[in-house]
Amino acid sequence: MSAHVVSNDVLEDCWISAVNGRLSKDFDRQHYEITHTLADYPLLRIPELMKLAERTLKTRPAGIYYDAGKDIQVGQRWDQMPEKPFSVIESMERIETCGAWFLFKDVQNDPEYSAFLGQGWKKIKDEIDPNLHSQTLREDALIFITSPKRVATYHIDRECSFLLQIQGTKTIHIFDRTDREVLPEEEIERFWTVDNNAPIYKPQFQGRATSYKLRPGNGVHIPVNCPHWVENDDNISVSLNVNIQFKDTLRANTYRANYALRALGLTPRPPGQSPAVDYLKAHSMIPVMAAKSALRNIPYIRSLAKKA
Repeated sequence: MSAHVVSNDVLEDCWISAVNGRLSKDFDRQHYEITHTLADYPLLRIPELMKLAERTLKTRPAGIYYDAGKDIQVGQRWDQMPEKPFSVIESMERIETCGAWFLFKDVQNDPEYSAFLGQGWKKIKDEIDPNLHSQTLREDALIFITSPKRVATYHIDRECSFLLQIQGTKTIHIFDRTDREVLPEEEIERFWTVDNNAPIYKPQFQGRATSYKLRPGNGVHIPVNCPHWVENDDNISVSLNVNIQFKDTLRANTYRANYALRALGLTPRPPGQSPAVDYLKAHSMIPVMAAKSALRNIPYIRSLAKKA
């Protein structure tokens, strides 16, 4: 079926649901299983995703991340991935054998896929919290495509997400984000400040994870900073992930301040113990972050000056 004649009716209603009111009650508090109605949606099939890849490479090449390797370990860092043996398109054509993991970013920016953040998504957000929009910094839709038996490595995210399984089966292991043996304060501080891959997998605590078997039609909700990793079964997997990033300056800057204090040899108080202290820490980081932003913009400013 051509993408141009796909009906978006299924995306006009609430296409995510959860039992016992958990969609709103436990949103960004606990991880929980969800169900969805997109398992047969044509634009999420490999032939249409090949077309999406081709369009994305032409119009916004940064919209696709991928790596490939058959011996990827759970705790492997993203900057330690092997060199890519094939191009994006070649890797997708070899998806059954090349050990690849694809991330299509911001797919709602493609006209064919814009409905993923349309009317149905708005209804889902209203069911979660009618005021959710006021708390949201940004939202996006991602698509993952994974080779058979491939692992998606251990990590945490800034975003709160709904991971929907479309094709194939896999298992996601999610840990308690409040377990400080699994996820120490130091690792969270590094994550928010200098290293997106800061959390370290600790195999001795694997038994503490909750494992969800994902099949077409189900999925899982993952709160902000919940550690997780994924192991794919002996099949090609396709998943849709919808993210919400909150206006979370207070939490982020408190962790950044604690990172700086720890570098001075101090043992800072974790966020949440004292709102007043968190407020002071967070606001102390505002000029620091502004200075960093200015430094990042210097090359751009210089380029404008040359054009003037």
